Amino acid sequence: MAPVITTPTNADLVHLRSCVTLAREALDEGDEPFGSLIVDHAGVIRFADRNRVSGGDHTRHPEFAIARWAAKNLTEEQRAAATVYTSGEHCPMCAAAHAWVGLGRIVYAASSDQLSVWRTSWGLPALPVAALPINKVAPDVAVAGPAPELEDELRQLHARSAGV
Repeated sequence: MAPVITTPTNADLVHLRSCVTLAREALDEGDEPFGSLIVDHAGVIRFADRNRVSGGDHTRHPEFAIARWAAKNLTEEQRAAATVYTSGEHCPMCAAAHAWVGLGRIVYAASSDQLSVWRTSWGLPALPVAALPINKVAPDVAVAGPAPELEDELRQLHARSAGV
């Protein structure tokens, strides 16, 4: 049975706001507005990254980079105790990487469904990969999100990215 999806806590919102800052940085650098970080069991940010797909490699998502970094730099126990925060819900590729590496909880600010609805409302085509919920790909990962407090800001970043 999949874990229950919960609402981000006030402590989670602090890290999610950092992810939104990373997303804005990505957009300012010509990339899509996504940012993520990994926090250890003690609350220390261990690694942060932003989207880097503008060079043509559309696998350069920050969540994927976190999974690869964690596999190389954290023990199995440290990975399981860590929390990954991200401005947008993991895509299927990133959710799979997260599960394969054995990372802990995921907290996201905006869902894949929200992004799909925004894109549709702007008349944009669907993305090339299905917008599956994290637990459809990684059924045992604890998930929290979305964060309504950050929805407007993220919608604006994605609108700017889409040129609308």
